[in-house]
Amino acid sequence: MYLLLSILLALILGYALLLMGPMVGGFFAFAIITGTLFRGLYLLNDIHRRITKDIPKPDPVKEAYENYLKEKESKVQG
Repeated sequence: MYLLLSILLALILGYALLLMGPMVGGFFAFAIITGTLFRGLYLLNDIHRRITKDIPKPDPVKEAYENYLKEKESKVQG
């Protein structure tokens, strides 16, 4: 139902922009598209910030130490 309402509102908006003429209608269409793109970028940035906050950053010193211990164990066993 929400999709049908969105399609109907987009149809009415498109018809209204067509009736306004090329200059005014084009300006409003550009503003709507640009605003939608900026809002989408903002939401993507917010999602990215929330996801990366939960993931701990790798510690290169700890990784090097763990690799050293693994190599040492493999030399002792092999």
